Amino acid sequence: MNAADRVAIGEDPYLPLKALAAYAGMSVRRLRTALTDPAHPLPHYRPGGGKIVVRRSDFDRWMARFRREGPDVDRLVSEVLKGIQP
Repeated sequence: MNAADRVAIGEDPYLPLKALAAYAGMSVRRLRTALTDPAHPLPHYRPGGGKIVVRRSDFDRWMARFRREGPDVDRLVSEVLKGIQP
């Protein structure tokens, strides 16, 4: 393994579920459920049928699908004020 490979692996490691749970602030149980989610399964690896590992970049991409943004507060306030101004 050359130096570039070691750096790449260090920046994007394969994480067991317990380590991924700590990284994500989620429970291991929730992550296990996500592995088999019918709509958006969490990509994972199970080398030799053993321990489940998830590449951090795969998790980050998977998690980004669930990003929600709040409503545009300035727009909502303007609309409300328009409705109550004479």
